[in-house]
Amino acid sequence: MSFTAPVKDLMFNIRHLANIDEIAKIPGFEDAGFETAQAVVEECAKFNEGVVAPLNWVGDQKPSSWKDGVVSTTPGFKEAYQQFAEGGWQGLQHPVDFGGQGLPKTIGAACGEIINSANLSFALCPMLTDGAIEALLTAASDELKATYLEKLVTGEWTGTMNLTEPQAGSDLSMVRSRAEPQPDGTYKVFGTKIYITYGEHDMADNIVHLVLARVTGAPEGVKGISLFVVPKIMVNKDGSLGARNDVHCVSIEHKLGIKASPTAVLQYGDQGGAVGYLVGQENRGLEYMFIMMNAARYAVGVQGIALAERAYQKAVQYARDRVQSRPVDGSLNAAAPIIHHPDVKRMLLTMRAYTEGCRAMASVAAAAYDAAHHHPDAEVRKQNQAFYEFMVPLVKGYSTEMSLEVASLGVQVHGGMGFIEETGAAQYLRDSKILAIYEGTTAIQANDLVGRKTARDGGQTPRAIATQIEQTESELVRSGSADALAVAKRLAAARRAFLDVVDFVAGQAKASPNAVFAGSVPYLMLAGNLMAGWQLGRALLVAQTQAAQVGDPAFMQAKVITARFYADHILSKAPGIRDSIVEGADAVVAMPLEAF
Repeated sequence: MSFTAPVKDLMFNIRHLANIDEIAKIPGFEDAGFETAQAVVEECAKFNEGVVAPLNWVGDQKPSSWKDGVVSTTPGFKEAYQQFAEGGWQGLQHPVDFGGQGLPKTIGAACGEIINSANLSFALCPMLTDGAIEALLTAASDELKATYLEKLVTGEWTGTMNLTEPQAGSDLSMVRSRAEPQPDGTYKVFGTKIYITYGEHDMADNIVHLVLARVTGAPEGVKGISLFVVPKIMVNKDGSLGARNDVHCVSIEHKLGIKASPTAVLQYGDQGGAVGYLVGQENRGLEYMFIMMNAARYAVGVQGIALAERAYQKAVQYARDRVQSRPVDGSLNAAAPIIHHPDVKRMLLTMRAYTEGCRAMASVAAAAYDAAHHHPDAEVRKQNQAFYEFMVPLVKGYSTEMSLEVASLGVQVHGGMGFIEETGAAQYLRDSKILAIYEGTTAIQANDLVGRKTARDGGQTPRAIATQIEQTESELVRSGSADALAVAKRLAAARRAFLDVVDFVAGQAKASPNAVFAGSVPYLMLAGNLMAGWQLGRALLVAQTQAAQVGDPAFMQAKVITARFYADHILSKAPGIRDSIVEGADAVVAMPLEAF
């Protein structure tokens, strides 16, 4: 099936919800207004629809392979990556000083969705490189920046993040990889890292590994972890490539989905020690790695939205083509395409509403990131930083859980044919499962939401956001339309449920931690549901006023209906989730472990 990027919806969010023209008033972004955004997003769509998307099915059927330490990627990937790098797509939102285009994240996130919709396995390579660039920009020495950043930003080299080890999954305090200081200021790195996305491949001349390890004599636990640059190929002083470093791929994983993306097991130091270069200061590695992880967590949330869009497009096409049964209302006296049937429409609208709600939420979060990092007013930066940090676990957790439901509905719309691999619907379901696992499971995102984002400041940030939501409710009520009033009603009920949970979490996190954390994932899902619903409420207000003023009233009307559907069918779940969190912890806590 061909892929069509949702340019119209992306641009609606960028203009009306993320307010790109306000971002363009920030120093450094003066040339990044709506017209620039539209030109970049349209060109991104053209490239990915034509070059990257056709390789998605190929990658599932002919995944990356490993032989004698060498990884060969899916046929066509190497050539597509060369075009990606030559087009400047890797450096879209990275500094001009290092060969990037310096565009805001608001534009970069939209392009990120497009490439992930086109081909999730392919997009993982540049996504990890983005994280490596962010970490080096923040913490690396000038020498390391000069050596590695431009090559990464231009896409000539790719980057990885090396956290996980066989005995240390999400608990990084158990990292055992070690780094031994050398007289010349370098380190010899030893250890095994697993689940390293694009840890070995044939698409670029060099791979820059960012590796967590313990310096000899470092403290135990997370306080003793440092971060190192360990290149696959050593870099000479003149910038040319030298000898192979002592890091080798000993295997790649055989996975449920994202099969074209090579997930490597990397061995460091089997031939005397891999040469590594300290990033920043010793024992602050986890702090620096979290810069990569936060960038990656947001990006994985965007992957969830991207995959949901692809599954939705596939389901709509099938529902238009598949003829089966007469419509229940008697409107046709013969079998009709299944899109006529109410339950199929309900499933498709669920897929659409989830996807558009999360897309809007992610776009607004990206705009907050841009203001938090670049706005000249310190107070504006502070407020936007708090908002963005609160949104990251929601974009990551809610959007990825959403994508699994949407992909499953996509299979359901296909019926029995969805269970057959040849139709392609199953690939999206298989690919989607990893999104709620890597870069921190949904439970880890929820722990972050409870601990750092809610309990730490006594719930001040979520309450401030709720105040903004209440203002949108007032605007909906003033609008007076039946759709706006219905959305306002559901939004108010969800906001009240959210505030009850915030009070419970902030008030009981220390006194009853088991009770609070028993409801941590439901809290994340309630919060994500509310934030997506809020943005669709804002979208409805825009669509109502714009419908008669623009050349596409059908798009605006569909936006109104989608917001109404979300409110009635998805946002309406919030009060029940509130009850399970605030009143339902006893059943979780009371069950004896031996009873399982």
